[in-house]
Amino acid sequence: MKQPARAARGKPAAKRKSREDLNIEARDRKREKKHRGHASGSRAHPEAQSQNKQGGAKAKDPRIGSKKPIPLLAEGQTVKKPAAEPVAKPKKARMTPAEELEKLENDQRLDALLDRLENGETLPAEEQAWLDETLDRIDVLMEELGIELDDDADDEQAEEDMLRLLKGN
Repeated sequence: MKQPARAARGKPAAKRKSREDLNIEARDRKREKKHRGHASGSRAHPEAQSQNKQGGAKAKDPRIGSKKPIPLLAEGQTVKKPAAEPVAKPKKARMTPAEELEKLENDQRLDALLDRLENGETLPAEEQAWLDETLDRIDVLMEELGIELDDDADDEQAEEDMLRLLKGN
């Protein structure tokens, strides 16, 4: 028969820790390790950290290398101060569609180009593009203002002519 193991003489038996106690201790150690090291942003702002630790002592510059200032311009050159910016001109008040339409209708260049077209001349591409742009703008302005051309009368007359032709046959 085996006899139970006896504790060492003079020392009480060591109590073993439970699994829960071991886990709690491990979490505590991990939490302590996690907060080691420098504070976030300590590389970008080293003076803030050094002021907290050293108090009134002069902080050492953490940058490596020479701190001697380097001139960015060649000797003898000076920096020209930029001229004062001109005061921004107040923008012109936008014309109302009626004013813009009146201005376009009284445009001498437009009248001259339309006369040339009526006479059968061909216009250069630049002038033709300008003319098309201007006429398109006039159409847009007339639609905005609700002005209609008298094309409807021509359309009605054309329909009547077609009806007469169809009935006559």
